[in-house]
Amino acid sequence: MADSTATIDAALMDRWIRAFAAAVAENAEMLTRLDAAIGDADHGSNLARGMKAVLAKLDGSPAQNPAALLKLTGMTLVSSVGGASGALYGTFFLRMATAAGTTESLDQAGFAAALRAGVDGIVARGKAEAGDKTMFDALAPAVDALDGALDGKDFPAALRAAAAAAATGRDATIPLQARKGRASYLGERSIGHQDPGATSAALLIAAAADTLA
Repeated sequence: MADSTATIDAALMDRWIRAFAAAVAENAEMLTRLDAAIGDADHGSNLARGMKAVLAKLDGSPAQNPAALLKLTGMTLVSSVGGASGALYGTFFLRMATAAGTTESLDQAGFAAALRAGVDGIVARGKAEAGDKTMFDALAPAVDALDGALDGKDFPAALRAAAAAAATGRDATIPLQARKGRASYLGERSIGHQDPGATSAALLIAAAADTLA
């Protein structure tokens, strides 16, 4: 049975954000290389710069609850990252913050609902659909897997299921033709390349599985 007592407070949320920042820094060159094939060749460098700015904010003013931390993260990304990634990731975290409310900690269902709200924010901002070859192709399967797994698995197992689904969604972008963003300008030439946004999104969910459990 799922462990309904699992909770995520500001300290755990901080660990997640820091783990994502570390994963982005470690994989920045790879993300930029993927983006060079079908985009502006700046996804890794831009996101790494944004997450570095987030860490500076967290170090200077630790958040007192999950929503405050998520809002700080989102606002910092919007203001410090150029291009679509700043707007999309910023919207993701800001929508998560709104869904989290003012509670001191989120239970597992609350976190899942906040995560889905973040993905819905990306859809509203970028108008992405499944198969468009975007970060949505990794995030949508992840939130679906998390919701499904919470009914019969403990929280760590549910998060691992979400991370596995995100990785599968990331890999599934390779044969797709891009229908959104700069990659869509390439038409059929975008086929055969892994989407950089889906790749960083998979890092985000993997970081959650590594830290929030």
